[in-house]
Amino acid sequence: QVQLVESGGGSVQAGGSLTLSCAASGSIFRVNVMGWYRQVPGKQRELVAIALSGGTTNYADFVKGRFTISRDNAKNTVYLQMTNLKPEDTAVYYCNLRNYLNNAWGQGTQVTVSS
Repeated sequence: QVQLVESGGGSVQAGGSLTLSCAASGSIFRVNVMGWYRQVPGKQRELVAIALSGGTTNYADFVKGRFTISRDNAKNTVYLQMTNLKPEDTAVYYCNLRNYLNNAWGQGTQVTVSS
C-alpha cells in the first residue's frame, strides 16, 4: 500500500502563490507517476499536473505557465508550485501516486483564492 501526506494549502488573494507538497511512503516502487488533481463541489476531479519518475511532466492547459510540478525522488515527494493564482483555482487539491500495483490518493488540501 501507499500512503500520501499533503501539506501547503491555504488562502491567498488573486495573483498570489502557494506551494503544495506531498510525501509518499509504502510500496512506491521506482517507476511511478505522481501528480496533482483538483475538485470543486459538484464537479469531477480533474488533472492539474503529473510528473513521471523519469522526469517527464504534463500539465492541464489551464495551469500552463502558472504552475510547476517537481519531484524529489530521494524523498519520495512531489511539489506543486502555484503562481498567479486565480479565484477559479479554488478547489481541494489531491495528490496521486500510480504504479503497477497501486493507485493512491491523499486526503486533499484546500486552496482558496479570493478576488
